[in-house]
Amino acid sequence: MERIGERRAGAVVARGRAPVVVDSVQPGRGTAGTVSGDLIEQLRALEEMKSAITALQARVAVAFDLALRQEQAEAGVPASERGQGVGAQVALARRESPNRGSRLLGLAKALVIEMPRTLAALQSGQLNEWRATLLVKETACLSVEDRTAVDEELAPDTGTFAGKGDKAIVAAAKAAAYRRDPRSVAGRASRAAAERTVSLRPAPDTMTYLTALLPVAQGVAVYAALTRAADSARSSGDGRNRGQAMADTLVERITGTPGGVSGINLDLVMTDRTLFQGDSEPARLQGYGIVPAEWARTMVAEERAAQDQELTVWLRRLYTAPATGELLATDSRARLFTGRLRRFIETRDDTCRTPYCDAPIRHFDHVVPWHSGGQTNLANGAGLCEACNHTKENPGWSTRAVHADVHTLEIITPTGHTYRSKAPPLPGSRPTRT
Repeated sequence: MERIGERRAGAVVARGRAPVVVDSVQPGRGTAGTVSGDLIEQLRALEEMKSAITALQARVAVAFDLALRQEQAEAGVPASERGQGVGAQVALARRESPNRGSRLLGLAKALVIEMPRTLAALQSGQLNEWRATLLVKETACLSVEDRTAVDEELAPDTGTFAGKGDKAIVAAAKAAAYRRDPRSVAGRASRAAAERTVSLRPAPDTMTYLTALLPVAQGVAVYAALTRAADSARSSGDGRNRGQAMADTLVERITGTPGGVSGINLDLVMTDRTLFQGDSEPARLQGYGIVPAEWARTMVAEERAAQDQELTVWLRRLYTAPATGELLATDSRARLFTGRLRRFIETRDDTCRTPYCDAPIRHFDHVVPWHSGGQTNLANGAGLCEACNHTKENPGWSTRAVHADVHTLEIITPTGHTYRSKAPPLPGSRPTRT
């Protein structure tokens, strides 16, 4: 084993568990013989290696897709059903969510099949994965021929984008795409209005990002209305700054109630010690995640104080196993997960149970299918997003519950690879080492 002082160009030296890259400083690329110069060279070499690995992953993903489709064809699978679940398998292998796995597979196909010069730039380290993604995204509306022509025109592998930032790359790709097919680019803009939506994602310190994707006219109108309301309030002596006033106005106008909490059920899960004894064990707010104990108690106290304004506080009692903190099971003869059983699963699983998928739960389904004898109970139920629930029904996929300290699913893919998913720990439970 080499030591750090014994340099060898381009070497990767194992040191303990983490590899240490040792790369001699090339002439004109730093201060030869200094530690700081060597470290910068290592950072650059590692970045280029990351890009090269990403390019190799793209080639492997496309090869896997082709191989699986060939195997399915030989097995007699109809052409319309071939390739189903490929993105989910790519996601599990790369420890990503199924949604991102599908996007990574689409990126790989575009690079390998339609944009070879962008792939070459990625492989040589002249582009990173994100900037290659930008080029693919901005040419997605073009035909295969036009996309390949844009790839040839920009020629990223010749250093076209050396020193360029994200905005410059996007601008160049947009301009080249518009020159090739202005009608498709204009059509893409007109179809974008159909993608309008509202999303919610967690932010630090018990805050959230409420995001609305709107057509430009409506978005500007909404912002102008909130700005006018905030300026009017401030001119009348309101002590809030403009951002605070705009946020409060948005909440009040959407919910129709000052403060925004009215007639909406918030599932706040906490231990009895946190609620009654001032314990510091964090709570969990359904749809958001972990929140501080003091914030949870304050939330409950404020809702109680607001009962004069026709607000209602619901204290839901969820009984857990003393040793593991797992929700106790309940049984049902019904085929569908409804009522308390549905709420139990939603509280236990929190988000989609597929590994690495943080999507909200949309489907409550059987682990072992009903038609295969699976029972409708807590042990055989799982909360999944819509895409993952459909994926597990594809040929070759199977799921079963595994006996463990907490509710555990074992997912087996068509290639025979196995992945396990444990229910997230509830407030008050302690993780165990395995």
